[in-house]
Amino acid sequence: MTDAQRPLTPPPAPRTPPPPPPARPGSAAASVGSTQMMPPQTVAAPPSTSAGANPTMPAAAPKMPPAAPPPPAGHRPAAPPPMQSTSRNKPSPGHPTMEQLIKEAYDKGFSDVHVGVGEVPRFRNRGEIDITEYPVTDQSTFFSWLEELLQDDEIKRFKEHLDFDGAAQYDFARVRINIFDTMRGPAMVLRLIPVKILTMEQLNLPPVFKDICHYHKGLILVTGPTGSGKSTTMAAMIDYINKEMPKNIITIEDPIEFVHKSQKSLIKQREVGMHTLKFDNALKASLREDPDIILVGEMRDQETVNTALKAAQTGHLVMGTLHTNSAVKTIERILNLYPPDQQAPMRVAIAESLVAVIAQGLCRTTDGKRAAFHDIMINTDAIRDYIRKGEIDEIEAIIPRCTFDGMCTMNQSLYKLYEAGRITEETALEMSPKPNEMAQILRGRV
Repeated sequence: MTDAQRPLTPPPAPRTPPPPPPARPGSAAASVGSTQMMPPQTVAAPPSTSAGANPTMPAAAPKMPPAAPPPPAGHRPAAPPPMQSTSRNKPSPGHPTMEQLIKEAYDKGFSDVHVGVGEVPRFRNRGEIDITEYPVTDQSTFFSWLEELLQDDEIKRFKEHLDFDGAAQYDFARVRINIFDTMRGPAMVLRLIPVKILTMEQLNLPPVFKDICHYHKGLILVTGPTGSGKSTTMAAMIDYINKEMPKNIITIEDPIEFVHKSQKSLIKQREVGMHTLKFDNALKASLREDPDIILVGEMRDQETVNTALKAAQTGHLVMGTLHTNSAVKTIERILNLYPPDQQAPMRVAIAESLVAVIAQGLCRTTDGKRAAFHDIMINTDAIRDYIRKGEIDEIEAIIPRCTFDGMCTMNQSLYKLYEAGRITEETALEMSPKPNEMAQILRGRV
């Protein structure tokens, strides 16, 4: 056949149907047996749009993955991962060890160390917070500090309960530890406790403190806000008894702060959570342990107060602490633990058992140190009658007039510090519970 006899255009080729899309796992098509499935067919690539191509067959566009839907209104990002620690964490570069932090605070005379994930370490410098030059604490560094201070079971207990109280001992100082969780991450506060117990003379405590220590029975309360030096004062009193009197002393604390060594007295120290489960249980048990003096770290509830009063009434000297700001308010705080119908017999019990109430505070002195000032109430016959009758306001009125019994108010104590040149007039007014009265005393009108 010649070229002239050939058709101008070739006949169209039969169109091959496209293969079915592959079935997804779990779909109905996927469940069909292999004998019903068509063998795959090879499909030629679509022709280009050059001359001779079929213009009615457009090229297939590539499929794009579907875009992620926008987050709904009020969407919150996922919470950070839970606290984790490796088997052995190490401080990150540039971070100190916990021993280095505590040693620095001890050398500079600071009272507390504050650390936490996402925060710069800080020190409590005589009532004020000082920031350090260390970098922000990360989680690895924080858990390295925990491993330095605590046992593995104690770290596990913190992770379970998100709170922990304890203590650690170094050669130069003892520290009271509180660990807690926050929005930024875990944090920790360490209170430095000197290994050496200061004497009453070194603390410049009034002479009446020694007289109080010579009582054979009764209740002695040392009160004040957190960080007011209550533990230091009680440790000095116990140390004085330990050196001067042959007594059997049992302490119940949470945790143990000042560590005493038996001298003339025999001292047994118990820590709540380690040597006993509850304050009240240990206090009841101590009555059968032949004690002369029982020290209760904190009188927290009605049950503990009941047992302490019972011990005081049965011939023991009991020492405890409360968080109150004055001697008179301490009596009111104890009475308010009881319903109104029980307050009358409780007033009688307190009047018979109480030896003294010492409310204490700390103020910054002119030489950059701190000094204690006190509100001291001795349970004389007159005060005993006022307590029994419930005339608490009368007690507040007679305390400043009974200085010969060793009593004093906080304003009188502050004024003595001002007269000695240890505090300024501004400090006296700032720390006074009654600044108007303090101003009149400073002007010589009272």
